[in-house]
Amino acid sequence: MRIFTREGVRQEMCLDEKVAIPDEVREAYLRLGRPTPLYRARRLERYLKTKAKIYYKREDVNPCGSHKPNTAVAQAYYASKEGVEKLATETGAGQWGTALSYACMLFGLECEVFMTRGSYDSKPYRRTMMELFGGKVHPSPSKLTESGRAALKEMPDHPGSLGVAISEAIEVTLRSEKTRYSLGSVLNHVLLHQTVIGEETMLQFRQIDATPDLMIGCIGGGSNFAGFCYPFVRDRLQGKNEVDFLAVEPTAVPSTTRGEYRYDYGDTAELTPLIEMYTLGHKFIPPPIHAAGLRYHGKAPSLSLLIHEGVVSSVAYGQDEVFEAAKMFVRTEGIVPAPETAHAIKAVIDEARKCREERIIAFNFSGHGLLDLGGYEQFLWRRE
Repeated sequence: MRIFTREGVRQEMCLDEKVAIPDEVREAYLRLGRPTPLYRARRLERYLKTKAKIYYKREDVNPCGSHKPNTAVAQAYYASKEGVEKLATETGAGQWGTALSYACMLFGLECEVFMTRGSYDSKPYRRTMMELFGGKVHPSPSKLTESGRAALKEMPDHPGSLGVAISEAIEVTLRSEKTRYSLGSVLNHVLLHQTVIGEETMLQFRQIDATPDLMIGCIGGGSNFAGFCYPFVRDRLQGKNEVDFLAVEPTAVPSTTRGEYRYDYGDTAELTPLIEMYTLGHKFIPPPIHAAGLRYHGKAPSLSLLIHEGVVSSVAYGQDEVFEAAKMFVRTEGIVPAPETAHAIKAVIDEARKCREERIIAFNFSGHGLLDLGGYEQFLWRRE
């Protein structure tokens, strides 16, 4: 079944430790502000009165506001070289859809996005960004596909899920020989592209003659966590460091903390191959939480294996406690995190408070929350 680009499939199965970055993709990375800065959260450290040294990698400082363009530009580039005319995809909070719309604009491709209905309704400015970049955006479930119509028939007020949106995007892909499906997380080639984050972070820590003791990232499908941590995981598995790794998910979608490790479909309509991962079941309908990018029922197979083998630990937090942590970060560091990123910040705060001796904690600031202020507004109205 034709879904991905040929190069995407090749990289998915590639066993090489490193894959060269094409010059055109490097140029796009420069446009996106790579390398991105590594900050020390001194004001947060002082507020917490902790012995921990806290660092965060700024993946929000690009036109799309998140880490997602790292793989979007690579996938769009390979598609353009293969004569593809359109990329179809899904998006939750809209970060991935924004990134792919941007990347398609750079390489002259059409982009069609199925956005989970809860986010389509609650995050209109994300939708506007996609449309400004040239993307065509539909609320999912939609009436444009068989899988969308089936979901709406079963639940007319369906809030949408990434599983359904993936099914819809794949259906659109299979209708045209010149269309390919583009995924923003989960698969090996996507995580590979994101490791530019961790490779930069490793060099930045070497420049200050330091190594993190603990690395933290939020997990939806697993791409920002993997991109940040996998270069360090590689060295740990080779006995070159003793870094600990902590992945953070929402209690509303607790794939790794309460799900099963087994084979499952990546989408609701069962159009994808079976993959071994932590999953809540491909028919799971997640609640419409503000961290819509963390609403996927499963996790990346490689990340799932690392958690299953005990190399990576995972924890889950509720929405209100995550927003409290985000508020603390904003009022100390002065940067508004995406609700997804705020999950990592909550774990950082908890771990820093436990420190009884100096420890370096690093986390991936995977995206800003300037287009998520509606969620923060609701939180503040209830709390203040």
